[in-house]
Amino acid sequence: MHHEQHLKSSDTIRDIVIGMSDGLTVPFALAAGLSGAVNSSTIVVTAGIAEIVAGSIAMGLGGFLAGKTDADHYNSELRREYDEVERVPDQEKMEVKEVFAEFGLSESLQNQIADEMAKDKDKWVDFMMRYELGLEKPEANRATRSAITIGLSYIVGGIIPLSPYFFINNSLMALYYSIGITLICLFVFGYFKSKVTGQPPVSGALKVVVIGALAAAAAFFVARMVTGKG
Repeated sequence: MHHEQHLKSSDTIRDIVIGMSDGLTVPFALAAGLSGAVNSSTIVVTAGIAEIVAGSIAMGLGGFLAGKTDADHYNSELRREYDEVERVPDQEKMEVKEVFAEFGLSESLQNQIADEMAKDKDKWVDFMMRYELGLEKPEANRATRSAITIGLSYIVGGIIPLSPYFFINNSLMALYYSIGITLICLFVFGYFKSKVTGQPPVSGALKVVVIGALAAAAAFFVARMVTGKG
């Protein structure tokens, strides 16, 4: 017996990926850059926490605005579709028939389906939203949940590269531990991110690790050059 397996990425998983990817990478690069410029872990921790707070708010706000924009766009198109089925029903029926024509249905079946669908305006409009415009109704409070999920994911991701600096006073020594911990977490995160999105997990994980490592290395060496330590 054949069983189809599809791994679908929900909106929540997408938000976690967005928050975690930036949360792991940006504070990691910042901590690495500061470690190349100062010796005190206290400074790195202070700047890192400030960045995590600012970054989580900015990312969360971005998620909220994106969710609000999607909802506003959907509602705007919904009103337009209701208006069109009232004003130009024949044209809307033609659009329904065009959708089913693409599936190879006969013209008689197209006419029958369009006539039946026109009897229920709510279902008619829902069909047009889904198959003509490709829009799904956003979940209630989607924008708020997206903002919270992205913001919290950013905080969790950001604490990981910063954690060694809480326990080790020398920033350069703390950086070595931060590199080890963060690269492992980037690999694990990249692996599961690739699994969720249907990509090859190992190569996807390695790409995430390389991007994070390059960002941190660039920040470190630039800081070294600017401070004259390079």
